[in-house]
Amino acid sequence: MIASSLCLLHCLITPFLFMAHAGTTMFQDTHSIWWKSLDIVFLGLSFIAISRSVKTTAKPKMKYAFWTSWVLLFIIVMNEKLSVFSLPEQTIYPVSLLLVALHFYNLKYCQCKEECCEN
Repeated sequence: MIASSLCLLHCLITPFLFMAHAGTTMFQDTHSIWWKSLDIVFLGLSFIAISRSVKTTAKPKMKYAFWTSWVLLFIIVMNEKLSVFSLPEQTIYPVSLLLVALHFYNLKYCQCKEECCEN
């Protein structure tokens, strides 16, 4: 539920962030610090969402799927920042969509009845 809410919030705020970014870069040659760090903030939020989802999932395979997806997302974001190897900009979309799909699947089919799972 938290992950879905964060996803919705991200989708609602992103157009305003693009407008703010366009306004700040019109008068500058470089991107502002807050714009550059936005990916790291969302990466941190996704880490928190996955940590909470992993605690309540009833299927151990979901834990591996969540963490594998997050590690892939982390590698893609860090690669964008450090330019270690060449990747198309669109590479981040399938991994992000996979994380959203995993959260929805986990919420619908994999929830524990108890407060915390020991699987």
